[in-house]
Amino acid sequence: MIKQNTPRLRSLVPGALAGLLGLLAACNVVPPASDDPTRYFLLSDPPPAVVQAPAAGAVRIGLKEIGLESYLRKKEMVVRTGENEVEFRDFRRWAEPLDASIVRVLRLRLLGAPGVAEVFAAPFPADQARDYDVTIEVRRCEGAATPAGGFVASFAAMVEISTAGADPHPVSRKLFTAPDAAWDGRDFERLASLLSADVSAVAQEIVAGIPARN
Repeated sequence: MIKQNTPRLRSLVPGALAGLLGLLAACNVVPPASDDPTRYFLLSDPPPAVVQAPAAGAVRIGLKEIGLESYLRKKEMVVRTGENEVEFRDFRRWAEPLDASIVRVLRLRLLGAPGVAEVFAAPFPADQARDYDVTIEVRRCEGAATPAGGFVASFAAMVEISTAGADPHPVSRKLFTAPDAAWDGRDFERLASLLSADVSAVAQEIVAGIPARN
């Protein structure tokens, strides 16, 4: 019986071996690499200010706190599609924490203002003298759909200015809402640029809210 089946077994070996090799080859197939569609964006810095000596009475400002609504703390950029609905764009992200970007833009813009001598960002050293501290609560910093079917850049923040020192007291508290700027809903680099301009406008509000010093 064994001798009669030997030729048959030998004839089956090449086919089985070929099938096994084909299976192993299929298991080792690596899918082709695909490009990562994720893109990263930053708020743009304002143009470099002309370095000049501080004017008489120029103030020292501390950026004490930049708060964000919880939904703005994510990496994904936000598009508001309704009053109570937002979309997180997975492949369009901030390259750094949004509050850090806002601090950077504000500091550079304030340093370019003629009535400002120095601008510090928290945490402050114990011996760092300041005239005023600023707290900002960002309510919106996103793209938004309009009832007409278009899109805009949407920014709003509560800006509070207080005196610095051992006995601080509030100077002003104001809700700043930037005018809506048209956006096409697709160009997120353009959206980042529009929101950068809104943050720069906050710096102007801060300077305007600080009492004049003689």
